Amino acid sequence: MLLVVDNGSVFTKNLTNFLEQKQISFDQMSPGTANLGSLPKYDSFILSGRQKNEKKTNKINSRIIRHALDNNSKLLGICYGAEILALTLGGTIKRSASLQNGSETVSVIKENPISDDTIDVFESHSFEISTLPDSLTPLGKSNNCQYEIIQHQNGLVFGTQFHPEMSSDGRKLIQKFCSL
Repeated sequence: MLLVVDNGSVFTKNLTNFLEQKQISFDQMSPGTANLGSLPKYDSFILSGRQKNEKKTNKINSRIIRHALDNNSKLLGICYGAEILALTLGGTIKRSASLQNGSETVSVIKENPISDDTIDVFESHSFEISTLPDSLTPLGKSNNCQYEIIQHQNGLVFGTQFHPEMSSDGRKLIQKFCSL
């Protein structure tokens, strides 16, 4: 069963509409209503983007990431979800040189189960991953961001700096993730 963690992104509704359209069963919660005791009933997680930085949101998402890694669960972190994945594991983020908002082409630089070759995606962020911890591997990059797609070295834990729910190539990535 999939759990979508709604961190307040304006794009979360696009994500849940896509999952419903593809008849992918999921539950949804926000960090404000999180019941971390229920995490064992889920085998996969999607962490949405966010609009504002809140300590409680960061803490809850970090605990979900740790749970996924400790239990060999699948996880996809979207935008902020990728950033908090990197931060939780010892990486860093930085303010982007400029607001990234619009179409972007991502080149896949390492073979992986969720994306192939080059994909066209939608960006909307003002922060980005600046350093990866040793446990995360870069899978895709763009002209504006060197860590567009990342994966944990031990499992099906991924992050995308872009919003896959906002483009057809990105939605294919989500579908591949859900079918792993």
